[in-house]
Amino acid sequence: MYKEKVFDAGKYDFIGKAKYIVPAWTLLMFIGIFAIGYKGLNYGIDFAGGTEIQVQFQNSVEAEMVRKTTSDLGYHKASVQSFGDNNEFLLRMEAIQGKDDKETNELQLAMITKVTEGLKENIKDNVLEIRRVDSVGPQVGDELKRNSILATFYSLLMILIYIGIRFDYKYAPGAVFCLLHDAIIMVAIYAVFEREVNVQTMAAILALIGHSLNDTIVNFDRIRENEHIHKGENFLKIVNRSVNDMLSRTILTSVATELAVIALYFLSDGVIQQIAFTLGIGIVLGTYSSIYIASPLVIAVDHLEQKRARARMRTVKA
Repeated sequence: MYKEKVFDAGKYDFIGKAKYIVPAWTLLMFIGIFAIGYKGLNYGIDFAGGTEIQVQFQNSVEAEMVRKTTSDLGYHKASVQSFGDNNEFLLRMEAIQGKDDKETNELQLAMITKVTEGLKENIKDNVLEIRRVDSVGPQVGDELKRNSILATFYSLLMILIYIGIRFDYKYAPGAVFCLLHDAIIMVAIYAVFEREVNVQTMAAILALIGHSLNDTIVNFDRIRENEHIHKGENFLKIVNRSVNDMLSRTILTSVATELAVIALYFLSDGVIQQIAFTLGIGIVLGTYSSIYIASPLVIAVDHLEQKRARARMRTVKA
């Protein structure tokens, strides 16, 4: 069976370039944290609470007309978003809170009726179809937000434990920092471009963490294997050799996955398109971070371990 690597092993000095790339992307990560804190996140109703009404008109309608109608009805802070090519609009209304659950439900129903009837009356010579209505209370939104953060935290904690058991604890910091970097940069992109953050966003971020972790583990496994094969060789050279060994696999897997995600993005809309957007950027983040962040951090931790070992030896001799 004939097999040829797309990239020649040992040809590229990834680790040599890491001393320039790691500080740059670390700085970018902290800029991302600042952007998240400064701009905040555009939470969807899953987290902020409120009501979403998805409607579709039979004939073409301008989004501005829908916005004007909802504003004239008294909902000045309503968000109107058009998507797809089927005259569909997503209306996002602020949460309404009554004295109890019964009153809250009545107020929400009255608002939905007022908005849909108002659209029918004000946009003439058209047929309106209500495709979907979702309502989430403020308390439920806060609980979902908290649970999403906890899910991300626990996933990173379990990854830390898994890497420590599966390999060695010198590999764990690199893996976790790599995944944190990917997640923070992705959330920062959402903050900068004011994209909606909801439960589907968090699911997509957890998926990109999984993809990035897979690339990282593949590289770590080859590093560990080469440590045994090339005992006594400089650890930096072993890591660089290992990254090169897996380069064909990393690039081909990422490109194949990226092509599928790009197709999903352009051939779908709504939730699927949002997930495809996150995964599309996340695959790029995960590919370079597994090479330029996780691997150099393994070298840094190994260097610290060697330094401590030499210090202990000097203490024993003294």
